[in-house]
Amino acid sequence: MVPKGLRCGLMLLGALLGAPGLAAPTPTVLKVVAQEGTEPKFIPAGIGRVVGLCVDLYRAIERVDPSLQFVGDQTWLPLLRAHSELLAHQHDALCAVLRTDQRARQYVFLDPPLFQLRYQLIARAGDTAVIHDWNDVRQLGAQGVLLTNSGYITPIMLEHIGGLRIDASASTPAANLDKLVAGHGRFFLHRAPGIQGFIDRAGLAGKVKILPAVMATTNVYMALGTHVDPAVRLRVRRAIEQLDSNGELQRMLRKWD
Repeated sequence: MVPKGLRCGLMLLGALLGAPGLAAPTPTVLKVVAQEGTEPKFIPAGIGRVVGLCVDLYRAIERVDPSLQFVGDQTWLPLLRAHSELLAHQHDALCAVLRTDQRARQYVFLDPPLFQLRYQLIARAGDTAVIHDWNDVRQLGAQGVLLTNSGYITPIMLEHIGGLRIDASASTPAANLDKLVAGHGRFFLHRAPGIQGFIDRAGLAGKVKILPAVMATTNVYMALGTHVDPAVRLRVRRAIEQLDSNGELQRMLRKWD
C-alpha cells in the first residue's frame, strides 16, 4: 500500500502536470527569410518549397534545442532587402553571412564560424585559359573581365585585390551565368559549395566549366539582430557549438557541395 503522504504527493504532481497552465513552454521564435541568389544556402525546389544548407541548419539547431524555432525560411526575399530588414529588426537572423567591419557594427555574429566558402572561377566550356592565381587573371587585361554580383561582398573583395577588370552590373548569379555564356565577360567568380548544382539547375551544364583553382576562402557565420535577447543568442550559439563539435556542420556542407 502506498503511504498516504506519498499518495497525496503523487496526486498533486499528477494534477500539476496535467494543468493547462503548465504545458510545455512556447518555443522562442526567430524570424528568418530565404535569401534569393544564395545557392546552396537556399535553393528553390518546386512551388512553395525551399531547401538548402541553411534550411538544414535551422532544422538541426531546432533538434539540438527544441526551445528554439526558426520561421520564414520558405519565404523568398532579395538579398539586399534581407540584410536591410535584419538591420531594421523586421526579422531576427541571417544564416551563413560574411563578417565585415560594417556588418559587425550592425549585427551580432556568433562564433564559431558555420562554414568556410571557396571562391572559384566559372568559364565558358571552350575557354583555354589556365588560371592559378589573380596574377594570371590580371595578365589577361581587357580579355580577363570578371563578372560578379552587385550588392554582394565579392565586388568589394575584388576591389581590395586590385588590378582586375570587374563587371558587377548583374544583380543575380543566374544573370551572370547568362552573361558569361553570351560572351559578356571572361569569368564569373562564384562561391562553393554548390557551384555545379547551381550550373545544372540553370540548364548550362556542358556550356560552362568550373576552374579548379581556389581563388579565395572566407568564413561565414550566423548573424542575429542586435535586438535579439542575449540569452537567446547564447542558446543559438551553444547549439551551433554542439553541431560543430559533433561534425554535423561539416556533414551538411558535404551534402550540398
